[in-house]
Amino acid sequence: MKKIKIPTQWKFFSAVLILYFLAWFFNEKFAQEVMIDYVATLKKVLPIIGIVFVVMFILNLFLKPHMIKKHLGQDSGIKGWFYAVIGSIVISGPPYVLMPMIGELRQQGMKTSLVAVFLSNRSVQPIFLPVMAHYFGWVYTILVSFFIILFSIVNGFVIGKITKNQD
Repeated sequence: MKKIKIPTQWKFFSAVLILYFLAWFFNEKFAQEVMIDYVATLKKVLPIIGIVFVVMFILNLFLKPHMIKKHLGQDSGIKGWFYAVIGSIVISGPPYVLMPMIGELRQQGMKTSLVAVFLSNRSVQPIFLPVMAHYFGWVYTILVSFFIILFSIVNGFVIGKITKNQD
C-alpha cells in the first residue's frame, strides 16, 4: 500500500483547525473573540497581500530576469548597490509584505549582498524622518540615517563575502 505524503502546510492548517475546535468546545467565548480578531486581522492584511501580488505581477511583467541581473545581479557594480539603497528607502511597507517581492527578485538574479543591503536599510523611511527630526533633531536624524545606510552597505559586503559560493 502506497503512503500518501501530506504537505506540511496542510498538517499545520489541520492542527490550527483542531485547536480552534478544542478552544470552541472548552471556552466558546474565548474562541469567538479569537475568531473576531482573526477576521479583523485578515481584513487588514488582505488588501496588503493584494498590493503585493499586483506589484509582483508588474515586476514579472516589466522586469525580465536579464534586466534584474544587469541592474542587481553579479555584474551590477556600484549601480546595483545604489539601486538597493534607494529602493529600500523608497519602497515602504512592512517586511512581511516585501519578502515575497524580494524573494522573487532574488530568484531572478539579485545578489545576496544587495538583498542584505535592502533588508538592513529598511529603517530609513522618508515618511518617518520629519517625526524623528521633531523628537530628536535634524542632526541626529541625518547622522542615524547616514550610519544606517553606511552599515547596511558594510553588512551587504560581509554577507556577500560569506555567501560568495551561493550566488
